[in-house]
Formats: sequence, structure tokens, C-alpha cells
Amino acid sequence: MYNKVFIVDDDEVSIFLTETILEAESFATECRGFLDAQQALQSLLESAAGNEEALPEVIFLDLNMPFLSGWDFLEALAPYEEALKGRCRIYILTSSVDEQERRRANSSSLVAGFLQKPLEDQWVLQLKKSY
Repeated sequence: MYNKVFIVDDDEVSIFLTETILEAESFATECRGFLDAQQALQSLLESAAGNEEALPEVIFLDLNMPFLSGWDFLEALAPYEEALKGRCRIYILTSSVDEQERRRANSSSLVAGFLQKPLEDQWVLQLKKSY
């Protein structure tokens, strides 16, 4: 079981559904949803700079969000890549079926996987096995 998970999505329903599945599968002791990617980024960077144990072990990141997209989020994390590697896995969780976005996500060393919304039980079980 993971200690902390962030869900970054501008849609409340998506956050609720993802949290519900994660809780049903006992995926993490704490799930924290962010409707604002900038707030999630700030919280993540504060954790990375200070208390490493406060870092989420997994982030489910939507791509298409206003103000700060998932791509912008990943770009902002690039300078912290080495500090996050092996300690924080980022999974793109999107409704996009664009193969170009999948390739772009997979080219980022910060991205551990590309998942379609809604998150499904079988994927959660696979992610738990890789823990």
C-alpha cells in the first residue's frame, strides 16, 4: 500500500471516481485531490524541498486543464527530475485517446504510465503489484 497519492484533475467527478476506486482497492493510506494543478505543483515542490517523506509516491495527472496543463506540470518538474526519480511515479490519467499524446507522455522519464479515464480496478491492481 502506498502512503500518499495526489490526483490532479480539474474535474471534481473525476477526482471523486478515482479516489473511490483507490480506496476500494486499498491503494493508499492518503489520497489528496487537487482541482488546481498549480496548487498541486506547489505542494509537491514544497515536499521535495523539505520533507521527502511528505512526497506523494504516486500522482495521477490529467493533461487537459486550464491555466496549468498536465504538460506544463511535467515541464515545471523537469529541474527536479533526479530528486523525484524512484520516489514519485506519475501516471497520466486522461480521456485523450491521441496516440501522439501517449508517445509524448512516454518520452518523459517522469511518467510511469498512460491510463485512460475512468481509472479501472484492473489497472489499480497492476499498479499495486508494481509497488
